[in-house]
Amino acid sequence: MEVNIYQVDVFTNQAFGGNPAGIVPDARGLDPVDMQNIAREMNLSETVFIIPTDEDNYQVRFFTPVSEVDLCGHGTVGAFYTLAYMGYITGPYNGTKKVYQNTKAGKLSVEILFKDGNVDRVLMEQAIPQEIGEIKDLKPLLKCFNIEEKHIGIGDKFINPKIISTGLPDIMLPLKDKETLDNLNVDFRGLSNLSHKLNVIGVHAFYLPEENPNKVYTRNFAPLVGINEEAATGTSNGSLIYFLKKAGYIEKEIIALQGESLGRPSNIYCRIENVEENYVVKVGGQAKVVLEGVICI
Repeated sequence: MEVNIYQVDVFTNQAFGGNPAGIVPDARGLDPVDMQNIAREMNLSETVFIIPTDEDNYQVRFFTPVSEVDLCGHGTVGAFYTLAYMGYITGPYNGTKKVYQNTKAGKLSVEILFKDGNVDRVLMEQAIPQEIGEIKDLKPLLKCFNIEEKHIGIGDKFINPKIISTGLPDIMLPLKDKETLDNLNVDFRGLSNLSHKLNVIGVHAFYLPEENPNKVYTRNFAPLVGINEEAATGTSNGSLIYFLKKAGYIEKEIIALQGESLGRPSNIYCRIENVEENYVVKVGGQAKVVLEGVICI
């Protein structure tokens, strides 16, 4: 069996930036074992498998090299960018095509923006934000990152880390300065164990500069699912914009800058709106197809 597959760099418009994802645009005929084996062979943080239902609806599954996950932000952006770029989805010459992905996190809308006949960027709706809890015992978390309690917070204010989910639960870890963020010394085994204990995917560490609160520097660590550090993380930054909105630090939009430490800079656009007593979070950006081929199984 021959399966078309692509590799796309997400949250960038240049090759070798952003976060790479594997994309299988037509996964009909593949079972979950096949999908997991392909994801392991691709050895990217996520590989996405798409089964079209009709021109507006798609079944989508996400696999890391070691397990399936319910949702993946950069995988979603990469998948629908690739579908549009390769002609699997057509849209207006200028305007927006709205489709839906059915995932294990629910049915979520995806907006594909076209400009001058080409796909420009993709925005994905995330699941309704859920604040799962605070990290009240900081010692295990501090130990995993080799930091002290004085390093945690925004500006000169201590802010308690929280578990937030917009599809996948992550610990939001605010840090008071970029130097601390840049120089984190992570105990990945310890963090994997802590993530398992707290039932989270990983930790999203960030620094919000007071002089420019329209951008935030982030790093994401998820060794529990085989990703020590990720260059761009859509779902986690969706949780982050909710965290910052609830804490009163932002209005509606922010750009998350991630991947600097890995040499793969990423720009992740995040937007939050209040709709009918619920928050609606959208995350998106650009992408670049860098490889296309056929995998034989």
